[in-house]
Amino acid sequence: MEHSASRDGSVDWPSEANIQKALDVINFLAQRYADNPSLLGIELLNEPSAGAVPLDILVSYYKRGYKSVRSYSETAYVIFCQRIGNADPMELYQADLGPTNTVVDLHYYNLFDPYYEKLNATENIRVVYEDRLPQVQALNGANGPLVFIGEWVNEWDVANASRTQYQLFGKAQLEVFGEASFGWSYWTVRCNSVHWDYEWNIRNRYLIIGSSTLKSPHYMMLVAGGLVYLLSILT
Repeated sequence: MEHSASRDGSVDWPSEANIQKALDVINFLAQRYADNPSLLGIELLNEPSAGAVPLDILVSYYKRGYKSVRSYSETAYVIFCQRIGNADPMELYQADLGPTNTVVDLHYYNLFDPYYEKLNATENIRVVYEDRLPQVQALNGANGPLVFIGEWVNEWDVANASRTQYQLFGKAQLEVFGEASFGWSYWTVRCNSVHWDYEWNIRNRYLIIGSSTLKSPHYMMLVAGGLVYLLSILT
């Protein structure tokens, strides 16, 4: 995986030296931007791998990062990304990461896994409604952080999908992710791959905002989502 920015794909972040470097950056960002009215929150890490980052090490880092942010701001949201791979995001709700203004960031893609390569359009849409909706609702109801769908995209592994099929897939995701208590952000605003391009999807009506039939959606402004990710990328 490239998330540790190593040339050979190795994940070196869990070392104490690198964890301390990450905490130093979080401390710098929190100190510098705590009084800026544009600051929504700080995400402490992007996509830690369940296969490479042990839960106990991640929880310890998240708790230290939370304390660092709180030493400068009582109101900024502290955002904890779920472990990607074979991990249940509920593990972060059970970790007691911090008492106020906390958020768990979920990334939902019908991609990057051989399982999705076998699914047709209808089956992909069923995954969104039957697997992801119950999970979002369960986390919404859990005692702990708010729920943020920080990454999703209107793309899949369905070959030669029609515009209508993309619209139905997008509608399902908008409805389900609109249920998240902290909202969602799309990956990404602009991209040379059109289905990853939020503006292209809106302009060509592959995504139709405001068509949800579920209860009052909570939509996160893309600008706010971009701010969160800018701060997380800087770490």
